[in-house]
Amino acid sequence: MRVWSWRSGSFDGRTKYWEIGIALLPEYRGRGIGWRAQAMLTAYLFEHTPVQRIQAATHPEYLAEQKSLEKAGFRLEGVIRGCEVRAGRLRDGYLCSRLRDDPAPDLGNGSVTGPATDTAGEPSAH
Repeated sequence: MRVWSWRSGSFDGRTKYWEIGIALLPEYRGRGIGWRAQAMLTAYLFEHTPVQRIQAATHPEYLAEQKSLEKAGFRLEGVIRGCEVRAGRLRDGYLCSRLRDDPAPDLGNGSVTGPATDTAGEPSAH
């Protein structure tokens, strides 16, 4: 399972930012893992680097990821027009960010549940 990735960048050569991303297998979705992982990685980067901005991109049709980013403290900044080719055509994306001074989300006890299983112990479909 790939939980997260990140890379650094700069808009003006001086002001640094981190860009994070996440990919979860279907059986791990809907368990609170995604938003907590993104919130925890963001907290780690703010604590251990001088960065002021962390951003994440998603697609307009990925409603669950948009909710996950919002729960992790990110704000939607806007549309990235024609940012990638998918299924042979240009597609838009959404850019979200969280700044160092933005309120951090409440992680509660930080626990997440394992993958959903049916009564036979097999992963259930979502």
